[in-house]
Amino acid sequence: MLEKQYATEIYERLRKAEETQMDAIKEAARLIARSIQNDGLLHLFGCGHSHLLVEEVFYRAGGLVPINPIFESSAMLHEGAVKSSKIERMQGYAVHILDNYILKEGEVILLISNSGINSLPIEMAIEAKKKGLQVIALTSSAYLQYDSRHPSGKKLYELADIVINNQLPYGDALVEVPNTQMKMGPGSTVIGAFLINLLMVSIVEELQKLDVEPPIFVSGNVEGGMESNQKHIKQYQGRIKHL
Repeated sequence: MLEKQYATEIYERLRKAEETQMDAIKEAARLIARSIQNDGLLHLFGCGHSHLLVEEVFYRAGGLVPINPIFESSAMLHEGAVKSSKIERMQGYAVHILDNYILKEGEVILLISNSGINSLPIEMAIEAKKKGLQVIALTSSAYLQYDSRHPSGKKLYELADIVINNQLPYGDALVEVPNTQMKMGPGSTVIGAFLINLLMVSIVEELQKLDVEPPIFVSGNVEGGMESNQKHIKQYQGRIKHL
């Protein structure tokens, strides 16, 4: 049964992600917590389906407040899926995206790209580093042997200060379809969401070690939730573009 195979693959990969990536997650959490302690934001960006992981942690019940999502609609799917793939491979576009956001030296940006070989996420890393940001990459090591599509020849992992490896296979799909040469059942969103939420929880733990009260959103559907959130919204609304 294909659904059983897919479920088994996901369960096993969740365990593997926890077992192998906690050191990188802890290192990333310490870096981000120190930035937040200094009034910094955590910026996030991803193209195509990777942008779903940016939305996963933005303005989220039980989520960190100082999250600044970089939403570039031309690189998402709703303005055209084929178009978004072309945008991801374009050169010279990242600087124009970042010019629309407030980024401060010493802050951290998390760039999400399963392959890590396309021009836009690579250029986002290059431009972010020019602005003095630390770069964390969430990517897959399955593409290390494949050529970069950026003129520099660099891949995303080579530009990152910290790499979180989702360890998903080349092509992302996990289940072989019988009597075909095709696979289906992608893993990058499920595993990525798990890893990125592990990171969020770890950041809070590191903030507490620094004696910083973690700014956390409460569900607006519980009593007092909206009132609790309003003070955070007031504090960050001028800095987080999409809040």
